[in-house]
Amino acid sequence: MENKYENKAKVFKALSDPNRLMILDMLSSEELCACKILEEFNITQPTLSHHMKILCESGLVNGKKEGKWMHYTLNENKLNQINNFFKK
Repeated sequence: MENKYENKAKVFKALSDPNRLMILDMLSSEELCACKILEEFNITQPTLSHHMKILCESGLVNGKKEGKWMHYTLNENKLNQINNFFKK
């Protein structure tokens, strides 16, 4: 039971940053390359990687390497789980 709430806490921690919320909003319409995400922010690539690591570890985002860039998509299943958490 405790692990269930630890996983939820990880998701909410990921959602607690404005940059990560903006990234999720960007990914809500399409898969994006890290290079396209980076264009929208005034941050360095390592900082973006940090944000993406948190989003991926929380399960909110899926990443796959294509060439030298990572491509990211929303994990719809995880979003549905979080939505259902509040519907109980």
